[in-house]
Amino acid sequence: MQSRVMEHESLNKYKPVNCRHFINGAFMDSLSGETVSNINPATEKEIGRIAVGGEEEVNLAASAAKKALQGPWGRMTSFERSSVIRRIGDLILENREELAYLEAVDTGKPYRLALEMDITRAAHNFYFFADYLTSMGTEAYQQDQKALHYAVRRPVGVVGMINPWNLPLLLLTWKLAPCLAAGSTAVMKPSEWTPMTATKLAELCSEAGIPDGVVNLVHGFGPGSAGEAITTHPDIDAVTFTGDTKTGTAIMQAAAPSLKKLSFELGGKNPNIIFADSDLDEVIETTLKSSFLNQGQVCLAGSRIYVESRIYDEFLEKFSRAAKEMTVGDPFDERTNVGALVSREHYERVKYYINLAGEEGGTIITGGTAMPEGLEEGYYVQPTIVTGLKQSARCVQEEIFGPVVTVIPFDTEEEAVGFANDTSYGLGTSIWTNDLRKAHRVAHRIEAGIIWINTWYLRDLRTPFGGMKESGVGREGGAHSFEFYSELSNVTVKL
Repeated sequence: MQSRVMEHESLNKYKPVNCRHFINGAFMDSLSGETVSNINPATEKEIGRIAVGGEEEVNLAASAAKKALQGPWGRMTSFERSSVIRRIGDLILENREELAYLEAVDTGKPYRLALEMDITRAAHNFYFFADYLTSMGTEAYQQDQKALHYAVRRPVGVVGMINPWNLPLLLLTWKLAPCLAAGSTAVMKPSEWTPMTATKLAELCSEAGIPDGVVNLVHGFGPGSAGEAITTHPDIDAVTFTGDTKTGTAIMQAAAPSLKKLSFELGGKNPNIIFADSDLDEVIETTLKSSFLNQGQVCLAGSRIYVESRIYDEFLEKFSRAAKEMTVGDPFDERTNVGALVSREHYERVKYYINLAGEEGGTIITGGTAMPEGLEEGYYVQPTIVTGLKQSARCVQEEIFGPVVTVIPFDTEEEAVGFANDTSYGLGTSIWTNDLRKAHRVAHRIEAGIIWINTWYLRDLRTPFGGMKESGVGREGGAHSFEFYSELSNVTVKL
């Protein structure tokens, strides 16, 4: 597990960036002058400073965004808007190495993962919605010979975007691309732990030709800071948030008096149901990804693994052996599979749950809280597999959001479905079986917004994305995104 810095000369020219607000087409410091440290989680060293904004900066951003709705942005045709949005995607790919570098330094994730997944998907988000914009229609109904009814779509207005730290650029573009496609404007707040790619994205939007005031960026914290100011601002018409359920509840309460439109993608404790008739080699390969990709810091991670008793021992032996072979280390080491967790605060949280697993009667068969061999600094946790826990254990019920999974056997289809649904969350589920009828039967009984059969994380951006229960409010993707970022008016013409 020794760390070896990637020999990649082209990366030597990139440096971490100090993160300033971007308001009305220009970068600016906080009016108070306040900044905080930005820490590289792989080294625990400061790599720059982040401006801390609050109500004053959000006021400026919201005012600029509201004014921009009536400016050149509001007068663009759909094809002109599509062209500018597509250009943002082009610029992301042209700057892919720098963006991947910033993402790896900011989050601790492997550079290779950032380059191949985060940056590529971010560009594709803009390409998809640029195309979707020009092909989307609305409703029209003829009421006999009496009247014609048709729907007109218009921007929802100014949208506040509060973004998470696990997939900073990918998930921010998943919000910004449809917002711009719908003709709305944005006030973005990235996580204070991962602000750099959002800062670079603001620069690229301006370079692509987005008019001043359409895309605004305010750095800061949540309660009593920029986040809270966004949720309560009277000129912000809608708020989209990706993050934990507790924060989502607080945003809903803060936004309620102004009846803002809300879209939440919240926590998950996703089950991975493995039947004995599945292709076990394929299961192991994909389950390694669904468990430990991005250090397990993925809302859709399959953190609860349920295995049919007949293959439980075989699965556990193969899965644990493969997990032990994963390389934990420097994000810029080409061999690294698992990088650092995002912050000391989150690192301590994950370690707490690993210790709790032992207190709850679990057995840690690989991984644990010890620092990986050869690493003396950084927030690293080895891929950790826990067995022997009851379904009611906190480590089975609560979201850990790290490279920690629990494995529990089941005997019947009924028991598997009961285990899967026995949680307050309902985001994603993977079902593994070669029995087509069983696959459909189980899928229809699972309480989750996203259900995969014999795969994981396979997405078509036209499909609905979102969760049930405490995993979210609303859906994103294709027409579902447009429903949030725009409003429909019905026009009736008497014939």
